[in-house]
Amino acid sequence: MKPRHKRLAFILAGVAGLAVAAGLVLTALKGNIQLFFSPSELVAGAAPEGRNFRLGGLVEEGSVQRETDGLTVHFIVTDNAERVKVTFTGILPDLFAEGQGVVATGALGPGGVFLAKEVLAKHDETYMPPEVAEALKKAEQQKATTPGSGI
Repeated sequence: MKPRHKRLAFILAGVAGLAVAAGLVLTALKGNIQLFFSPSELVAGAAPEGRNFRLGGLVEEGSVQRETDGLTVHFIVTDNAERVKVTFTGILPDLFAEGQGVVATGALGPGGVFLAKEVLAKHDETYMPPEVAEALKKAEQQKATTPGSGI
């Protein structure tokens, strides 16, 4: 085999190896990526079924209900256009409150209820997660352009 052919074979083998490595990395990342959805996107059916994702918005005023076990909490997350019921079992962050921004990680359960595994609340009075702020902005724009829409 000529040196030129050896170099070409070596380069092709290297490219094939890189392609296999990239494919393995992408496959591994696919299972760990958590997408963010607003309540409007979730109601529209954009969220994947059977996969974890993040849901963000505002905790609706008057929607927080605690069960007698002291750990299970039901509340509604809204983007001021749509609403999604959320159930969480665990200890909520100290800053969790009605009317405040929240991002919950979990999956969609039966009846369209979001089953949260983790709930994150904003960390001070001026901060709002960028995804939540953008989702609220989009919902307000959509609400303004769609007559007769609302919660």
